[in-house]
Amino acid sequence: QVFLVEKAGRRSLFLAGLMGMLVSAVVMTVGLVLLSQFAWMSYVSMVAIFLFVIFFEVGPGPIPWFIVAELFSQGPRPAAIAVAGFCNWACNFIVGMCFQYIADLCGPYVFAIFAGLLLIFFLFAYFKVPETKGKSFEEIAAVFRRKKLSAKAMTELQDLRGSEEA
Repeated sequence: QVFLVEKAGRRSLFLAGLMGMLVSAVVMTVGLVLLSQFAWMSYVSMVAIFLFVIFFEVGPGPIPWFIVAELFSQGPRPAAIAVAGFCNWACNFIVGMCFQYIADLCGPYVFAIFAGLLLIFFLFAYFKVPETKGKSFEEIAAVFRRKKLSAKAMTELQDLRGSEEA
C-alpha cells in the first residue's frame, strides 16, 4: 500500500477510490432494484460489494490518515489526528447503528444515499484537497495561503467593482 501511495500520489488514489466506490454504489442500487426481474443481478450486486470494499481499501480507507498527518505541523498534528479519528469512528458508529433502519425505509435504493454522499465527497476532495506527495509541510501550507489570498483578493476586487457602480 505504501509503495502505491508513493507512486500514484495521495490525492489521485483518494479520488479514484471515491469514484470507484460511487460507481459500485450505483451498480449495487441497480442490482438490488432489478433483482426481482433478473436472478443473475445477485452476482452483479456481489461483485459491486467486493469492488466497493477494494476501492475503499485503495483510497478513502488509508489515504485520509496520510493527508491529515501531512497537512498539520508537528505541534497541532496529534490533535488533528485525534479529531480525524473521532470523526471516523463516530461516522462508522452512526452508519452501523442506522443502516438497518435506512435500509428498511429506502428498500433497494439504500445505496443511492451512499452514492450521493460519495459524489459530494468526491467534489469536495477534487476542489479542496491538495496533492501532498513529495511536498513538505511548508509547501502544503503555502498552497493553502495562496488559495486564501486569491479568494480574499477576488472578494476585494468584487467590493471595488461594487463601489464603482454605486
